[in-house]
Amino acid sequence: MAQTLVNFRIDKEVKEGMEKICKELGINMSTAFNIFAKKMIREKRIPFEVSVDPFYSESNIEALKESIKQLEEGKVVKKSIETLQEMVDE
Repeated sequence: MAQTLVNFRIDKEVKEGMEKICKELGINMSTAFNIFAKKMIREKRIPFEVSVDPFYSESNIEALKESIKQLEEGKVVKKSIETLQEMVDE
């Protein structure tokens, strides 16, 4: 099978970590990427779950902005942990 060269950049720490795991598995990074590519072709999808951090969802960002606005306007109630615990214990 004819081969071709593919170049891409990854963080140095990611590369080093991947090289370490590949060595433990007895393969090199090229083999690991080929395994990934073949599995992706076979399954016609990324072969693992990819998701977005819900912290950065539009609704959460809006809620954070509203909280900041309320804080800046002094529309907050401040209680110590001790006071909150006393409220729960009552």
